[in-house]
Amino acid sequence: MGPDPAVAAVRLAVRRVLADLPPREMVLAACSGGADSLALAGALAFEAPRAGRPAGGITIDHGLQEGSGERADSVVRVLADLGLDPAGSIAVTVDGAGGPENAARDARYTALDEASGRLGAAAVLLGHTQDDQAETVLMGLARGSGARSLSGMAPEFRRRSGVHYRRPLLELDRATTRRACEAMGLDPWDDPHNADPAYTRVRVRHEALPALEKTLGPGVTEALARTARMLRDDADYLEELAAQAFADLDAPEDGHGVAVLVEGLGDLPRAVRTRVLRMAAVTAGSPPGTLAAVHVDAVERLVTAWHGQRHVDLPGGLRAVRRYGKLLFGRTGEV
Repeated sequence: MGPDPAVAAVRLAVRRVLADLPPREMVLAACSGGADSLALAGALAFEAPRAGRPAGGITIDHGLQEGSGERADSVVRVLADLGLDPAGSIAVTVDGAGGPENAARDARYTALDEASGRLGAAAVLLGHTQDDQAETVLMGLARGSGARSLSGMAPEFRRRSGVHYRRPLLELDRATTRRACEAMGLDPWDDPHNADPAYTRVRVRHEALPALEKTLGPGVTEALARTARMLRDDADYLEELAAQAFADLDAPEDGHGVAVLVEGLGDLPRAVRTRVLRMAAVTAGSPPGTLAAVHVDAVERLVTAWHGQRHVDLPGGLRAVRRYGKLLFGRTGEV
């Protein structure tokens, strides 16, 4: 008799990810102790030995709740009991700009980067599910974001550190991971932050998505996740075109910053042109997390609605200036 269908589904998702990673290299599971990441850890512990590779588990202690250290220790014991080796926790300090959610995420990824590099891991597996994907798309839609934001979370990505991250469970819903934990005899921890309506994602999860399901009928979560997949294909292709156009229009500039030829920009489709402008601004040093569509639109008017405007100020102390047939991106006072 085979495993429970939920267990089989999670194991299959992990097996597919392991199959195209370098052989015999370690893989780590990031595990909070919640149902999604715990099911992921259980599946990795089962599949990795059969694929002939070592596997470990890491939990991050954000220090945001009383008793978080003890909670992290209990997760480590579970990971070790599953057979993951090494199994450990990393305590981080959560501070910085962007609010507590962004600060916690930054601290978490920095710690996972360090652990992966130290252990020589081929990849770090994350437990995000189809439900997480739908929530991400819905929040991007509410912000009025473009195709890249609406394409949600990537199935895999590399950080600037070079660490490779994979999300095997994006095609599975949260109910499946919880059933898998029950079938594997694992007792997931329900983070109280996941029920705190102070967080936008919590309100989307417990209020917005159920309201959409009630109004539009079942299947909203799956539809949002499917939309993310399709938009990701579109966004990837448009960004390939934009990267080539950016390289073709790059103009030598004696001063500081980045320069792009205006004439070529004006000939591009808007979907490509705005991506080139964003690339130029980010390359010059504007922080991508704060460079918004309103900034890119203002820079585009230097190309398509030029009436002698002096410059456009950008996040990060940068500005864009049109001069001698070029758009110049650089530090204020340098362009």
